Amino acid sequence: MKLAITGKGGVGKTTLTALIAQAYADKGRQVLAVDADPSPCLAGALGFPADLRAQLHPIAEMDALIEERTGAKPGTVGGFFTINPRVDDIPERFSVLHRGVRLLEMGSVELGGSGCICPEAAMLKTLFTHLLFRKDEILLLDMYAGVEHLGRATVDFVDAMLVVVEPTRRSLGTAAQIKKLANDIGLMRLYLVGNKVRNDEEAKFLETESPDMPLLGCLPVDLKVQEADRLGIPVYDHVESLKAVTGQILQKIDKLTNDYTIE
Repeated sequence: MKLAITGKGGVGKTTLTALIAQAYADKGRQVLAVDADPSPCLAGALGFPADLRAQLHPIAEMDALIEERTGAKPGTVGGFFTINPRVDDIPERFSVLHRGVRLLEMGSVELGGSGCICPEAAMLKTLFTHLLFRKDEILLLDMYAGVEHLGRATVDFVDAMLVVVEPTRRSLGTAAQIKKLANDIGLMRLYLVGNKVRNDEEAKFLETESPDMPLLGCLPVDLKVQEADRLGIPVYDHVESLKAVTGQILQKIDKLTNDYTIE
């Protein structure tokens, strides 16, 4: 199963990705989590130890590797370089494993039709496509807002996109924009997940004002999320209120994707 997780900046995409990743890993599932945010912080939310985090480097910033695989230095535009470099060894070679979750930092991804024609873009696009075709049991993509990372050729291989929202009209407005862009490239399987929800009234607001996307569940606001970050421990272990709701969301995800997951 392949899930992309996106939403307005600061709504809790990384927190949700970490919760889902650890929940599936604890069930014995094979999990590959990809941090595709320009400012990667998924390792912290998962509570990866400092020694493992030190081994992580965004692929987008590996200039020597990009030049080796494409034949051109990053930052150059035009000229000749390989547009489909070898990437099959990258997920295992540059990821780290902790508590059943394998984590790869991809870095900034700009793969839309208007993206630059440059070695680093070619590298990331090829890697992204490779990840979608892998046989990992669970692939989680922690994205930044938007769907620039999803092209028409690969969209069919994402089982669903989860759009994280806060109980505000601005957050729902971003969700509506994401939905339109996703629909434009053929991705119709979008679902809302509420975060930082304080009460039933706010949960009802998300349900009634949703831009025509089913609401899978609502994560309650909990100051222990920030505490987990300060302590450097997994949010999944430290915040019981989120752990319980995550289990309910996973049940819905499994039920929804059973009908259309591509084998």
